[in-house]
This record gives sequence, structure tokens and C-alpha cells, in this order.
Amino acid sequence: MVDASPLFQPLKIKGFTVRNRIVLPPMVELRGITSDAGIEWYRERSAGVGLTIVEATPTVRVVDEFSVEGLRRLTDAIHAGGALAAIQLFPIPFSWPMKDPVPTPADMDNASVELMLERYRLAAAKCAQAGFDGVEPHGAHGYLLNQFFSPKQNTRTDWYGGSLEKRMRMGMEVVRAARRGLGRDKLLLYRHTPVEDGAYGIEDSLLFAAKLVEAGVDVLDISPASAEAPGDRSEPFRKLGVPVIAVNHMDLVERTVEAMEKGRADLIAVGRGMIADPQWPQKVQAGKSDEIVKCVLCNKKCFGHLKKGLAVECTQWQGGGSV
Repeated sequence: MVDASPLFQPLKIKGFTVRNRIVLPPMVELRGITSDAGIEWYRERSAGVGLTIVEATPTVRVVDEFSVEGLRRLTDAIHAGGALAAIQLFPIPFSWPMKDPVPTPADMDNASVELMLERYRLAAAKCAQAGFDGVEPHGAHGYLLNQFFSPKQNTRTDWYGGSLEKRMRMGMEVVRAARRGLGRDKLLLYRHTPVEDGAYGIEDSLLFAAKLVEAGVDVLDISPASAEAPGDRSEPFRKLGVPVIAVNHMDLVERTVEAMEKGRADLIAVGRGMIADPQWPQKVQAGKSDEIVKCVLCNKKCFGHLKKGLAVECTQWQGGGSV
């Protein structure tokens, strides 16, 4: 039996206390974050975690579509279980399945950049008003903000491309815009992929992360870790003095505990495991890990449903979920 007690120690961040080290990471579930079904999805999965990060949501939808009252229903549901509530903000509109071409750094003129930054400010301000404890710009996994950082994907030769200093600028400006909207007291997270093969490595990412912290980031969400050692890629970022989230196959209790005990992360994101079993934290804390409904990595009703534009489910649910 693994001693999972390190996962259930509180963590203070600014004026907030995260009750345990378990994070529900941002995962698109296609129920609609302000619908009754979407709110219930987050209510159930927030009951045992310390921090819930609501799925990637386009800033334009936050600004133009969602009401403060609708978003507050969501934050109230998350807070009701004892978790802090953050939301991941995505720079451009998207829908599942993703079929339409999306802009690259080269496609964006100065007016498009200014509009994107203003939407981050406005979206962050509305989220703060709606009761979110923080927001997280999505700067990882090869999406637009990550492309600005990558020398392989960013071919610009102006203020936002070329040298490492210029490739860092977009992320820093997004952070500053979000901070202006949030105010000083709320939490600002940033999700970043630490290594892109053939483009950049940990050292460049560490320089970038240090600048993000200077610009106002309170938590670094480093995604993913390698498959070999849980939390290995998040560990170097801990020296920057802010909490670090590790993710990747952390539904295996042994991996979460190893990452914590080895000092590789401050917070652990459990994704697939929380789709399969919303009571993952409660069962781990009660010493009933053997009762967890485990993800079997089949990808049939999580990614499979996303590709079809259907609400995410799990084949391991009792009855296998609806079709």
C-alpha cells in the first residue's frame, strides 16, 4: 500500500489555500461549461480535488457569449466541493471536431495581435467578476501561443519572432494583459510545454518561465512529463519560486506519490483518471485505491468522442456510457 499522504497536504499560494495537491486539469468535455450537464460534470469532479482548471475556453466566447451569472453558477459548483476554481483561456475560437484552419503566428497582423491581447484582458476581468480564483492562458501543446515561442513554428521577423527574447514576448504580453484584467489578488497560471524536439529545450523554457513569473504568473503548469519519470520535466521549474503542476499518466497513484516525494512538483494533475472515476481523490485518501475505476487508455469515448464532436464519456463507466 502506497502512502499517499503527501497528496493531501494543503498548499498556500498568495492569499489562497489549496486544500490538497490534486488538480483537475483542463479537459474539453463538450457538455457546455455553463449548461446544467457541464456544471454537474465539474461539481462532481471538484468534490475531492484542491484545484479545478476548467477546460480550454476561447476568450471571445467568455467576452461575447457567457454571462457573469452563468459563469458564477459554474464557480459556485466548483467551490461547493471545496476546490479552487480556475479556467484555461484559449486565444482563438475553436470547436470540436477541429476541422477549420487555425491562424499561425505568420497569419497575425498587428491589429489581430492587439485584439487577442485585449480579449485576454476582458476575459480575465469577467472571470474574476464571476468568482474564478484564477485563469490560465494555454501556451502549450503546439497551439498558437506555443507556436509563438517555437523557432520551428514562428517564422516572424518582427517584434514577435526571431530571437528567443522576441519569441518570449507574446506569452509575456498575454500574461500582462490577463493580469490587468484579473487584478493583483487572483491567481495567474500559465501552461507551457517544456521541450519541442528539434526546436527548443528545457533551458530556453526555463528562461521563458522566469520571465513569465516576473510578468505576474503565480503557478507554472508544465505539460507533459515524460513517460519514464513522473514529473521529471516540471522539476527544473521549481527553482523559480512558484508552485509547479506536473501531468501525464498521474492517475497511477504510485506515479503521483513518486513525483511528490522526489520533489519534482508541487501539484499533480490527474486527467483521464478523473474522467473514469470522479471519486479518484476520495478513494486514494481513504486507502481504497484498489476500488478506483481505472482508465485503460482505450481512447474510445474520450478522444474518440471529441473527434466526433460528442460529449466525453468513458468505456469503464458502469454500462459503458451512452453511445
